[in-house]
Amino acid sequence: MKRSVFLLAAVMATIWVFSQKATIMREAFADKFLIGTALNTRQVVSRDKALQALIKDNFSAVVAENCMKAEVLQPQEGVFNFKDGDRLCDLAEKNGQVVTGHCLIWHSQAPRWFFKDKDGKTVSREVLVQRMKDHIYKVVRHYKGRVKGWDVVNEAVEGNGELRKSPFYKIIGPDFIRLAFQFAHEADPDVELYYNDYGMDSPRKREAVVRMVKDLKAHGCRIDAVGMQSHVAFNTSLGEYE
Repeated sequence: MKRSVFLLAAVMATIWVFSQKATIMREAFADKFLIGTALNTRQVVSRDKALQALIKDNFSAVVAENCMKAEVLQPQEGVFNFKDGDRLCDLAEKNGQVVTGHCLIWHSQAPRWFFKDKDGKTVSREVLVQRMKDHIYKVVRHYKGRVKGWDVVNEAVEGNGELRKSPFYKIIGPDFIRLAFQFAHEADPDVELYYNDYGMDSPRKREAVVRMVKDLKAHGCRIDAVGMQSHVAFNTSLGEYE
């Protein structure tokens, strides 16, 4: 994964042995890169001492599984719920861990009201742009100084290399991606900004993401890394990641 934070969501119990001395994972990689895990709310608030020790000892970075997604943070327009996201940050700060915010704009777990007016009709481009801006500003500013970087836009590219025809795309157009990065940078000029997607072992998709990143940068957008959300199986060609 080409980014400063390596998120290994499936790894929760690996112990490294070096020179007959058990070495916790975060120490084994301390001089190389951050190594992290995704946490759900149940794990964050758990009183299980063994689980909490495993999280603290083995990982130097954490990311929220769901509690920082739009449908959770803003279930109703203007009504924000930061409780579980704050708990994640509290735990990370207690453990000396870095937090990656996931995610600001994603079609799959966006609240339904985002795209509809009070009569249930599809909103205009201007309305959705403003709602997107308001959400990003509020969330990014709330976590300013507590989050190292944000997955600004998640999974916007299809496997064939075309942009996904999500409500964001259909209502705003392809520049919703650029606007999301612009708003996130305006809200916190110091936070790192990422694009995240899966299936980057597909050449057509990977090439499309590369073109998109180059276009964003050409428009003056800050983008610090691309998250390669990998679902790796035995038949996956790892050579495609080189």
